[in-house]
Amino acid sequence: MTADENKKPYSPGPNAFDISPTGDGGVLKEVLKQGEGEYTPNSGCKVYVHYTGTLTDGTVFDSSRDRGEPFEFNLGKGQVIKAWDIGVATMKRGEVAMLTCKSEYAYGKSGSPPKIPPDSTLYFEVEMIDWQKEDLSPKKDGGVLRNILQPGEGHATPNDGSMVDVHLVCELNGKVVEERDVTFNLGEGTEADIPQGVEKALEKFKLKEKSQLEVKAKYAWGKEGRPELQIPPNSDLIYTITLNNFEKLKETWALDSDGKLEQGKFFKEKGTNYFKSNKLQLALKMYKKAIEYLEFDSGFVEEGEKERKALLISNHLNCALCLLKLQDYTEAKDQCNKALELEPTNDKGLFRRGQANLALGEPEIAKVDFEIVLKQDPSNKAAAQHVAVCNQRMKEQKAKEKQIYANMFEKFAQKDREVST
Repeated sequence: MTADENKKPYSPGPNAFDISPTGDGGVLKEVLKQGEGEYTPNSGCKVYVHYTGTLTDGTVFDSSRDRGEPFEFNLGKGQVIKAWDIGVATMKRGEVAMLTCKSEYAYGKSGSPPKIPPDSTLYFEVEMIDWQKEDLSPKKDGGVLRNILQPGEGHATPNDGSMVDVHLVCELNGKVVEERDVTFNLGEGTEADIPQGVEKALEKFKLKEKSQLEVKAKYAWGKEGRPELQIPPNSDLIYTITLNNFEKLKETWALDSDGKLEQGKFFKEKGTNYFKSNKLQLALKMYKKAIEYLEFDSGFVEEGEKERKALLISNHLNCALCLLKLQDYTEAKDQCNKALELEPTNDKGLFRRGQANLALGEPEIAKVDFEIVLKQDPSNKAAAQHVAVCNQRMKEQKAKEKQIYANMFEKFAQKDREVST
């Protein structure tokens, strides 16, 4: 039966029951065919359904079956009418149900012209075909899938830097290999032996939520595995995580100038501790977090502004040092530039920018910075040594260019000789 045709009007039978959140009768469900298993989809899952929608007089206004393919949408994200987000979340695979949707849970006072009049109660016969678990992986490649076992409370979720208290159970091929309670800061999970996939997923958890995570090897322990837990390399894992509690890190906008300075110092100190332990990625992350609290000058006055500026320069320079060691020379140069915008004669900024340019194959540009450092401090032996290195590299580059041009001219000359003969 196609849209705009009539079928016998439906009216809820004795087996229809109220599934509206407030129990106001706004959404009724009557199961026409029982589904399989015990699970139903969670918010965030991509669901696939067939449906036929009718008005109270039996007029069919829409049907996926007419189009010959299932309808898909992300559950609980407001992509469909309220009644659907409520009703479809209660359905098992293979289940067929009739949903009675009062107008306030459907298209309301405006309706959906021309087919759905204002204030219309709608009936939907819905078949749950299948669903895909919510993909929480950074690249949306199916590497971290969530199945909510127990919904959390409220709407708040942890942000980067939040202190989280979780209960963790890890399974490999159906066997529990790890179970523990752990408290750590999001963004520093490696320090608590938390894989990146679990840490990323926790940013979407609500308080008291219990969820099962299917974590692919590249978001778990990768090629190394975890020998101490008897987890072989390239192992996909199942984690059951309960977020018992969390303390959200205050955002920059929520702090006064003193609070921003305090956080800037706190994260700088954290970064320095990680740097001393040669944990460069974590150190870099902490220095960048410090910069987030310090980069905007609104609200700072006099002594506070001087301290903010000094801290900001220091953190940019520390970022540059980490990046040089990580061989990310382009970003290292960018961090130096940001420091030098604030203090153009800063020796460390000039020296590290010189190092970055030298590594990027720009000895002539690098030499300028090293010479400025040497002019400001003639006793700086490292700067003098780097000037010498720049001179040597420039000499080598010129010799190489000379050889290239010589070869080119020889080729041209050879062609000329061939033409003349």
